[in-house]
Amino acid sequence: MNIPFNAPHLTGKETEYMIEAVSRGKLSGNGEYTKRCQAFFEQRYGYKKCLLTTSGTDALEMCAMLCDLHPGDEVIVPSYTFVSTALAFLREGAKVVFADSGKNNPNIDPELIESLITPRTKVIAPVHYAGIACDMDAIMALAEKYNLLVVEDDAQGLDSYYKSPITNQKMPLGGIGHLAAISFHETKNITAGGEGGLLIINDERFIRRAEILWEKGTNRAEFFRGEVNKYGWVDMGSSFLPAEINAAFLWAQLEHLDEIQDKRKQLWDRYWELLKPLADKGFFTLPEIPDYATNNAHMFYLVFPDLEKRTKFIAHLKEAGILSVFHYLSLHTSKYYEAKHDGRALPECDHYADCLVRLPMFYDLTIEQVEEICGVIKEWTENIGRI
Repeated sequence: MNIPFNAPHLTGKETEYMIEAVSRGKLSGNGEYTKRCQAFFEQRYGYKKCLLTTSGTDALEMCAMLCDLHPGDEVIVPSYTFVSTALAFLREGAKVVFADSGKNNPNIDPELIESLITPRTKVIAPVHYAGIACDMDAIMALAEKYNLLVVEDDAQGLDSYYKSPITNQKMPLGGIGHLAAISFHETKNITAGGEGGLLIINDERFIRRAEILWEKGTNRAEFFRGEVNKYGWVDMGSSFLPAEINAAFLWAQLEHLDEIQDKRKQLWDRYWELLKPLADKGFFTLPEIPDYATNNAHMFYLVFPDLEKRTKFIAHLKEAGILSVFHYLSLHTSKYYEAKHDGRALPECDHYADCLVRLPMFYDLTIEQVEEICGVIKEWTENIGRI
C-alpha cells in the first residue's frame, strides 16, 4: 500500500486552456481567463468584487493593506492557523493578538474575543479551519459593536457556507466579513497550478483601492476600462496579479467544481462512517460540524488524547504506506513571536497542535483506499495496548 497525503487533481482541460492563453498573446494577467474566473466567483457566490492573486497569502496581504493599519493597531487572530494569517497584518505594522481555539473544533472561540478587544483593536481575522465556518453571527456582532473590520481567512473554505440561526440566511464563507481571502494552493480543493489565491471584497468602499493595490499602486484598471485617459502611480501596491496561464489552469478546475466537491464529500462521509465506531470508543475524536456550518470536505482529521498517541498513530500508518500529517504549531509559541506574545496560555490551540492529525484527502483517492486506511486504523486500535 502506498497512499500519499495529497495529490493534485487534473480535470483534463488544464493544458488545453493554458495553450489557448498563450495563443491569445496575453500572459501577464488580467486577461480573458482571469476575468472568467473572477466573474465565476461573483456570480456563483454573490461576492461584490473578486480579484485573482498569486497566492492566498497575497490575498491576505491585500486585505491587511486595505484595512489601513498603523503601528500600534491591534488585530485579533487565532493562534492555531498558518503563519500567513498573522504575517499579513504584521507587515502593515500592526500588533497581532492571538486568540484561543474552541474546545470542540480548532476555530477561534467567539466567547473569548471580546475580552481581547481594546481601543487599539481594528480587525478580527477569523480562520474557517478545514472549511468549517466560525460562528460568524457572534463575530460580526462584535465587529458592529466596536466598529471593527472583519477579514475572513477562508483559505480552506471554498464552496462552504454559514447558516445563520439568527437570519436563517445561508451565506458563502468569504462573503460575510468586509474582506476575505481564498487559497488555490495545490493542497486545496481546487488549484491554480500549484499556487494562487482570491481577494474577496464585500464592502464597496474598498473596491477602487483594491484594484489599485492589485495593479502595483497604479490606476491601470481604470485606464483599460476607459475611465481615465492615462494612468499613473497613485498608491502603494505590489505585483499581486497571477499569470494568465494560472488563471487558465484554474478555469479548467472551476468547470468541474461540483464534480470535485461531490467526490470529496463521498470520501469524507465514508471516513466518518467507518471511523465513528472507533471514536465512540474513545480512541480519538472526529471533526465537529456545528449546526450553522456546512462541510466542503477539504480535510478529514482526528484528534488524539495526547501527543504520544498521535506520534505512534502517524508512525503506524507510515509503516503501512499511508502518509498522515499533523498540522499547525501554535503561532504564539513560535520562535519568532513567542517574546512578543502577552504571555496568556492558549491551551486549546496547544492541544490541537499536539493532538490533531490529518488523513489523506484528495479527489483521486478512491473509496476502496479510504476503506483500506480505516482498516489500518482499526488494526491500530485493536493493538493500541501493545504499541
